[in-house]
Amino acid sequence: MQKLSRNFFKQDVLIVAPALLGKFLVREFEDGHIERYRITEVEAYRGEEDKACHAAKGRTRRTEVMYHEGGKIYVYLIYGMYWLLNIVTGNEDEPQAVLIRSVEKISGPGRVGKQLQLHSGFYGEILPSKRIWIEDDNRIVSHYVTTPRIGIDYAGEWKLKEWRYCLVNL
Repeated sequence: MQKLSRNFFKQDVLIVAPALLGKFLVREFEDGHIERYRITEVEAYRGEEDKACHAAKGRTRRTEVMYHEGGKIYVYLIYGMYWLLNIVTGNEDEPQAVLIRSVEKISGPGRVGKQLQLHSGFYGEILPSKRIWIEDDNRIVSHYVTTPRIGIDYAGEWKLKEWRYCLVNL
């Protein structure tokens, strides 16, 4: 399988998010073993105008990496215990990212982060790296559904955007 290059992530989030479905998120752990997880669910977050996006509050220490060119990791801690995995997309100074919500047999972004043993040290890491990357098995995924994103009731009209992409089958 082929590792996705950083250039893949330099596209708009609404192109990258559905294109990640069916690809493999690969993690090499500290003990040297490698695990592959098929991506089954993602959400897109797009710009300061998107009230559900962390960048809606502007450029901060937390969101700085979202303003970088696509192909970097954006992790953040929720509930004081779960690191969520996001991949920055697009051009510099146009903050956007894809949240990896689920992989095959692991549902929920907190569980994904726990399985991958994510921590703050992943923040800003460039893809592909030695310990995390995404591989393409060259299958074309055309069977997915879109729904509104989850858990963003505070985002007004932005909560209705169907920017959650879920793999139906391969």
